[in-house]
Amino acid sequence: MGRYAVSKVIEIVAAMVAVSVIVYLLLEVDVDAVAVKVLGQFSRPDQRHAWLLEHGYFDPIYIRYARWLGHFLMGEWGQSVHYRVPVIDLLPSRLERTAILAALTLAIMVPLSLVLGVLAGMREGSLVDRSISFFSVLTTSVPEFASAVFISAIFVFTLGWLPGVSTMLNGFSWREMVMPVMVLALYSTGYLARITRASMAEAMTSPYVRTALMKGASMTRIVLRHALRNALIAPVTVVMLYIPWLLSGVIVTEVFFSYKGFGSLLWEASVNSDVFVIEACAMVSVVVVVATQLASDLLYVALNPRISFRAAIGSRR
Repeated sequence: MGRYAVSKVIEIVAAMVAVSVIVYLLLEVDVDAVAVKVLGQFSRPDQRHAWLLEHGYFDPIYIRYARWLGHFLMGEWGQSVHYRVPVIDLLPSRLERTAILAALTLAIMVPLSLVLGVLAGMREGSLVDRSISFFSVLTTSVPEFASAVFISAIFVFTLGWLPGVSTMLNGFSWREMVMPVMVLALYSTGYLARITRASMAEAMTSPYVRTALMKGASMTRIVLRHALRNALIAPVTVVMLYIPWLLSGVIVTEVFFSYKGFGSLLWEASVNSDVFVIEACAMVSVVVVVATQLASDLLYVALNPRISFRAAIGSRR
């Protein structure tokens, strides 16, 4: 196991370095474009040249990349062009807000999806299964921007129960969190329920379940003691994939509701060509993706001891 753990660490480090190289080449290989984004399009050529010279942009590209990576590892992520503050001062509050949004979404989505998926998978082809499958396909087919408009039309303009934005100007507000969480949970619940349903249906047809049925074990005992643990392996993978998506893939939802999270920060940086913020957001996203995939591998083994650490690693490839 130690050898495979080492190989996994090497794989993670290699992936992070590869992504960092891609990010750097995409955003900083054209030094003139970087100077324009930082100093503005109306800056003079001599001003741009002086800025590039001061920050070492005329050094060989491998030296520039090594210096950039070293600064990133030390938390020196540059100055935001748009906000005029250090990038590292921007990220903590934005990450915290998106973490709250993600935690609330997962707290609703995961239990609801697992319950629906298990109920559908227990009786494949039944009315319950077909009803849950219809709900899952319907919610998954509607993109976030469409469901956000639909939910706003109902709860904001028709009923007047909820505010139309989630700016949190007066501090944290549960009422302002309802609609962003509802949009994300609706979109995600159906897909996870379908994955759980497929895994549960497969587990219910396995030999050990049939043996338990022939021995007279109750359905509740069979589901909880035998089928559920194996059926959770695939949903765990999906949940781990949802965590990076909830970090940076919720741009539409955060922008629609004016929620000042990590996704909206990435969108604002892209609109304003804030190159250093984009770099920092990209690298933070990579760290989160790698961390969640490692956690997914470890959960594989926890859910089913028959799956070795080596098999868990191989399943990710």
